[in-house]
Amino acid sequence: MLPDFNDTTTLITLLIIPLAVQWWSAWYPGAEPGGGGYIAQRMLAAKDENHAIGATFFFNALHYALRPWPWILVALASIVVYPDIASIHEAFPNIVESKLGDDLAYSAMLTKLPSGLLGLVMASLIAAYMSTISTHLNWGSSYVVNDFYARYVKPKASQKELVNVGRISTVLLMVVSSGVALLLTNAYQLFNIILMFGAGTGLIFILRWFWWRINAWSEISAMFSSGIISILFNFTSLGVVLFGTAEADGILPNWSTYPVVVLLTSIVWLAVTFLTRPEKDKTLFDFYKQTQPGGPGWEKIIIKARAQGAALVMTNQKWSVPAGILATLVGCVTIYGALFSTGYWIYGYYTQASILTLLTLIATIALVKLWQRIKTRVF
Repeated sequence: MLPDFNDTTTLITLLIIPLAVQWWSAWYPGAEPGGGGYIAQRMLAAKDENHAIGATFFFNALHYALRPWPWILVALASIVVYPDIASIHEAFPNIVESKLGDDLAYSAMLTKLPSGLLGLVMASLIAAYMSTISTHLNWGSSYVVNDFYARYVKPKASQKELVNVGRISTVLLMVVSSGVALLLTNAYQLFNIILMFGAGTGLIFILRWFWWRINAWSEISAMFSSGIISILFNFTSLGVVLFGTAEADGILPNWSTYPVVVLLTSIVWLAVTFLTRPEKDKTLFDFYKQTQPGGPGWEKIIIKARAQGAALVMTNQKWSVPAGILATLVGCVTIYGALFSTGYWIYGYYTQASILTLLTLIATIALVKLWQRIKTRVF
């Protein structure tokens, strides 16, 4: 569960940064800290708020506690079958050396499947790939069409013209993304780039619910600055000078790349927030009426609305966010307790497995109690 405390780099990158910085600062598709399109689509499709909470927790249980274990078991088996990269190259001599890496072990293990199962896995991988690609291309194209072209370039454009712009932008996005993919040598690089492209933006997505001063320019400046800074650090010599390489040290330790991106991005969006005008009073009033965020960050707006004869607070219920934060922490214990207890049962460490399983059950009961405090019913 815990990394080697004598290995400073591993300790910082795998434990300290995720716990201290990454969870609130990083935007990652499907795991936005303040909520986002991926999860919101599913939650808004639920019958009511209680169903949405239950479904989201069910997704997290399956995604983080159950789904990793088939991957982990295949990975462990791959270490036995292909103990090093040389053994993979020996088994598949036609693979070019620039593409050889540890992440090929999973693909190599797929060749051990019988034909029927291999066909099923290939069909599922193609379906997953196509659905992800189409989602992201449509998502990116919608930004180009709705948020840029129709708003700033040609507001009176016909629907036919907007459809054509969408088609062209979809093709261009596919070409550019394919070019970027060819420059990469392994999956970890891509994961790292996506993580750093969203570094520093996560806090905005949390604060926009609880602080009236966040505006559109806050988000725009954060997205652009994190993207530009990440490109400079990953694709230019600046990153090598500042953070070094595997062979040579830089000015700063290699693990500090992500925190530095977060720090610089945060400085930019905070400066932009205070240098630009806040949203209009009507926009803020309407937002509060719809979401009822509560908390001290909106007190100024509530007072201003009251002075204008407008009532924003629509409920007398106690603010549920503190209980929600506690439920988040207990939920993390529940999910990760289930994840690691499963591993201990598989590995035969029955004492640790029993303790963690008991902790998971206690956390689950506590979580249900907390949900009942937040809502009149949970499911």
